[in-house]
Amino acid sequence: MPSISTFSSLFLFSTSCLSVPLSPDPLKGTIHDLHRRCGPVAQFYNQKASDWDNNGLDEWLNGWWNTHQADISANSKGFAGAFGQWAIGNPDWSCRDDGSNSDCDFDPCNADILNAKGNETRQAYYVMESVNRLHSYFTGLSEAFQAASIAAALSKDSWATIFYKDKDDKSVTALREILNAASTVVGVAAAFGGLAGPEVGIAAGVASTLFAGATGAVGPLLGQHANNILMHGDSFEDTGDIRAYLQDGLFLSFGGIDKVRVIDNMNAMLVGQAVNALWRTQKVFIMGGGACGDNQGIGIGPSAQSVCRDGKAWYLYWWEEPSGLVLNKHRYGWTSAPLGSDKLGQGDFAGVTVQDVINSSLDAYNTAKFSYTADTAVVRAQDALKNGWGNPGAAGAAWEGIFTIPVCDVGWAVTGDIADKQYILQPQGHDYRPHWCGPVCTGDVNTTQQFIAAANMVNFQSPRFVCDDDPPY
Repeated sequence: MPSISTFSSLFLFSTSCLSVPLSPDPLKGTIHDLHRRCGPVAQFYNQKASDWDNNGLDEWLNGWWNTHQADISANSKGFAGAFGQWAIGNPDWSCRDDGSNSDCDFDPCNADILNAKGNETRQAYYVMESVNRLHSYFTGLSEAFQAASIAAALSKDSWATIFYKDKDDKSVTALREILNAASTVVGVAAAFGGLAGPEVGIAAGVASTLFAGATGAVGPLLGQHANNILMHGDSFEDTGDIRAYLQDGLFLSFGGIDKVRVIDNMNAMLVGQAVNALWRTQKVFIMGGGACGDNQGIGIGPSAQSVCRDGKAWYLYWWEEPSGLVLNKHRYGWTSAPLGSDKLGQGDFAGVTVQDVINSSLDAYNTAKFSYTADTAVVRAQDALKNGWGNPGAAGAAWEGIFTIPVCDVGWAVTGDIADKQYILQPQGHDYRPHWCGPVCTGDVNTTQQFIAAANMVNFQSPRFVCDDDPPY
């Protein structure tokens, strides 16, 4: 089973932006009216991300940065303070996340110094807008993470009895430690749960960069931690200084995301990890790989705990064992639905479904078999955002690796030779017990042994008890 430290370091994937458009509403006046009221800067309102590159802002900002190194060093607020002094005459424009609601205020329609910059008014305005919106992004990240962590923790004290059964009645202290680790997980989640269209691509670059260097930050304080370092002009965890986050106009027109949806998805991921942690201590597993609908001679799985995916059926099981001394046939246990699975999709667990459990675990298995770790999760999420093949936050609890329930592919047995294969898959109930009389997973001994170990079944006799020959696992 993965260690508590593994869950503590596993990066969940959620962010939130609270930024709103800062420019005056163009519907409140014509461009001529705005120009008269706000000055030359008005002609640059309603900016688009492409305006950054079209006007050479990366090169311009690098030039400003190099020219004003002395100003940055001399200002206690670092880069933000120095730029605020230069652009709007405010040396206290720190954009720090330290409880102040005004240290990043910027009214582009009341900025005489900005308008006096002549040919550099556009560039100064674009940088001010981008810095302000990046600050709002980080503020929202912290708030969303805190809200999600609190909500996910609401019922965790009772989870040990909902999702876990200890037949020896041991203390649940260790389980609560697992839950605490899972529900206060650290890192930045590159989720963007409410984004759509081109904004996903714009924001994903920043999230991908964050993913590369968030290992030292603490969950709810991550946004504050990153924000304050970047605004000062320092490099964040070796990913680069604030210029790396502003490049290509990533935040020039970024208008925010659906915070409610982000928090919901974050909650689902936290809940999912906590449930996964508990189930990974038990004989919970996924088995399938035959055709949807079964009837292929390898048994019949429980349709209520299943997913039909790419034409193949996959089933979620728990091998339940009796409590106390039992002398009848039930002493070998039986296949059942995992404890608490009937609670999923409702109440505190509304954001997680049985289908999420199966799909997330299948993706983890397809990526790394039985060795999906916290490091794997970070690399995969970063790659998904960078290369656009997935969106962790939008997937919620179904995202790869939120669940890592061990998977056994028995589809090969449809045409393969293995004893009692008609009992490999079984329904769930007190009278059902599978027979695994051979290398049941992919027909391979090593793979089957790895599955047995991952599913906490080493030296477990029940699936092999009726076999004529002792299975090699």
